[in-house]
Amino acid sequence: MRFGITILPEYRWKDAAPRWRRAEELGFDHVWTYDHLTWGGLQDSPWYGTTPTLTAAALVTSTIRLGTFVTSPNFRHPLALTRDILALDDVSDGRFLCGIGSGGGIDATIQGGPELTAREKVDRLTEFVELLDKLLTNDGVDYLGEYFETRNGRTLPGCVQQPRVPFIMAANGPRSLRLATKYGTGWVTTGLKSPDFDTWFASVVDLSHRLDDVLQGKSFDRYLALDSARYSLSSVAAFEDVVGRAGELGFTDVITHWPRSEGVYAGSEDVLEQVVAEVVPRYR
Repeated sequence: MRFGITILPEYRWKDAAPRWRRAEELGFDHVWTYDHLTWGGLQDSPWYGTTPTLTAAALVTSTIRLGTFVTSPNFRHPLALTRDILALDDVSDGRFLCGIGSGGGIDATIQGGPELTAREKVDRLTEFVELLDKLLTNDGVDYLGEYFETRNGRTLPGCVQQPRVPFIMAANGPRSLRLATKYGTGWVTTGLKSPDFDTWFASVVDLSHRLDDVLQGKSFDRYLALDSARYSLSSVAAFEDVVGRAGELGFTDVITHWPRSEGVYAGSEDVLEQVVAEVVPRYR
């Protein structure tokens, strides 16, 4: 199993940089940051841009993979996003992972415009992923869809990672799961919003089985975000419990959050250090 950690883009860089360095020193396989204009859990908190944060993170690390958790069509056009991806892939020397989802929450309406139905969100996601794939693997792309258009979209010099950067795709329903397995190199889920941990994990089991039905025996990387129902780093025992369950279900990767001093994901860095020293090696 591979282990990842998410560092929210809320810190001034002088405070953020040591966390990104430490994530690599601790031996995490990948480190992520949220790709939102604002996030519902921390609307009143400081918040910094995803692309510059990951660019700076690439410059203070050398081996750990870096990713968006997750990029959506809510406020990004595939052509503009392509330029950011090319730069991040280059600056990180091929360590960038592009997490992608349909988009929801405050970002879906903060810039105005109509609120999309669930079906419309998947329609838009489909165009977004199809066009992004074309742009990252071709130069001079013409595309006309309902939501996105490019006219001779130039995308030189291409990705360091060939044929393009990996897409790690969030999906729940049949259409989005099929899209994920067509274009993604992995699937990521936070499970469904649930009142307690056991109900939440039951939703993870159900979603994983839905993916099995689409894959029909094919192998596919599976990433589980651990902290939706309870914070996995609330204790060593809590972390080991959820990681063990994830492993039994076939997840190849798990992702937790860097402990915050208060509020959401509040916890102790001592627990983080203990988990890395005692739990992680047993699942490598």
